[in-house]
Amino acid sequence: MAGQAVGHPGADECLPYYFNYIDLVPAGDILEILQRQIGETAAYLAGFTPEQAQRREGPKEWNALEIVGHLADAERAFSYRALSIARAAPVMWPNIQFEEWAAVANFQSRPLSSVVAEYAAARAAFVALLRGLDAAAWERRAPVEWTLRSVRAVAYCMAGHELHHVADIRRQHPT
Repeated sequence: MAGQAVGHPGADECLPYYFNYIDLVPAGDILEILQRQIGETAAYLAGFTPEQAQRREGPKEWNALEIVGHLADAERAFSYRALSIARAAPVMWPNIQFEEWAAVANFQSRPLSSVVAEYAAARAAFVALLRGLDAAAWERRAPVEWTLRSVRAVAYCMAGHELHHVADIRRQHPT
């Protein structure tokens, strides 16, 4: 199903919190937006030195390596959430503490190019999943108690999540 036909999620498709990300996404075909972000983010980060990648604004702030690693982790987790909704899974996914994941992931021990490649692969897999869904999967809704209730909400949330975090990196590293 073409992503453009999907449109922005409605208020009933997720908790209000997720609109902090969804509202960042411009109009357009969501699948093309998600795909395009892979190259844009990789190109932007390709010029970073190891020192830039390790730099953090404060002791509790994530550096570029950790932010991109978080993007990769979130892509995997939210891809599973989209799959659960698309396949009408009867059991909601477990809650994830991304800060705890980041604390043990040790992204800062790797080259930025490696972490970016991991993010790109996770995003590409997510886009492939979305491209393979039929109209019924895009229209299916999870129970109201789920935090995200549609594939569409997950897709837009991931696009906005990437925009939010790359904007953080850009703010930390003005040109």
